[in-house]
Amino acid sequence: MANLLRKTGIFYAIVAAVLFGASTPCAKLLLKETSPWLLAGVLYFGSGIGLAMLFLFSLKKKNGRDFLKGKDWLWMSGATLSGGILGPAALMTGLSEIDAAASSLMLNLEGVFTSLIAWTVFKENYDRRIVIGMLFILLGGIVLSWNGAPQWHSMKWSLLIVLACFCWAVDNNFTRMISTSNPLQIATIKSLIAGVTNIVLSMVIGAKFSGLVSLFATSIVGFLGYGMSLFCFILALRHIGAARTGAYFSSAPFVGSVLAIIISPSDFSWKLLLVAILMGIGIWIHVSEYHEHEHEHEEMEHAHAHVHRGHHNHEHDDSIDAQESHVHLHNHEKIKHVHPHYPDIHHHHSHGRTN
Repeated sequence: MANLLRKTGIFYAIVAAVLFGASTPCAKLLLKETSPWLLAGVLYFGSGIGLAMLFLFSLKKKNGRDFLKGKDWLWMSGATLSGGILGPAALMTGLSEIDAAASSLMLNLEGVFTSLIAWTVFKENYDRRIVIGMLFILLGGIVLSWNGAPQWHSMKWSLLIVLACFCWAVDNNFTRMISTSNPLQIATIKSLIAGVTNIVLSMVIGAKFSGLVSLFATSIVGFLGYGMSLFCFILALRHIGAARTGAYFSSAPFVGSVLAIIISPSDFSWKLLLVAILMGIGIWIHVSEYHEHEHEHEEMEHAHAHVHRGHHNHEHDDSIDAQESHVHLHNHEKIKHVHPHYPDIHHHHSHGRTN
């Protein structure tokens, strides 16, 4: 069961990376008619509208509710503020003053910050394989975005890009804390707030909307590349934690480059082949991870979508089909056992040492 959950988490993380990576060459085509900041706002807003429609449709299901509640809203507010408002604002301000090569290299820091925060602040477990795998993926991202020595015009603008990466890393880890809640609700709120904020800020500095066709196309790209990507990212956080999800998601720029080559084969380079090898090694190291030891679960009570397998063997009335996904408040008794596991929503225990 634990291995199935891990594979499910890896699948969602890679799908999130593919969708987001594919949105980059598409967005590049749309940049010809729209300013970068306004484009970011429309992408987020289109994402929010599409997700809101899916969320409203999902309310028809009678399998319980896993909505945000209580202190979840504090984590949600922090994630939205850091990732949906501060991050994009810092990025767009920094991009306005430094060259693309420098900014592309620094954007690779998001995965590093995500993992460091997950390991040091939220105490996710890690071992040498995870660190080495992350370094291979990071190195692939650096090679991919390297276009010669960056021209550093001013340190303060560079620090804004670093700040944006840190904000998104905080967002990733805060969202990890509420990943048991409804992923459509979380993704919808974050997308709509980020969309409205970026559209308003861009229009304050004089950006204007392009034609309706471009606006519609941007919204579709936003829904798939931002909205559904975020939805899958949250599900990955639920199953494999922030550090591992962040590492897999760092492969998104490579996906975008591959799609760009499919669109224009002349863009192929040996550098891209080297990046594929480096990222492939990193992902293989992560996929082949095996983590098992005797561990203890403290008694806990929470609500999330689940079926009765693995850690879910509780009883309830006959109105709920235990073999179908359902949501309700349930209790986990204190237990000590051994099985393969990863930093999912049931395994937050500490480790005496790393391997």
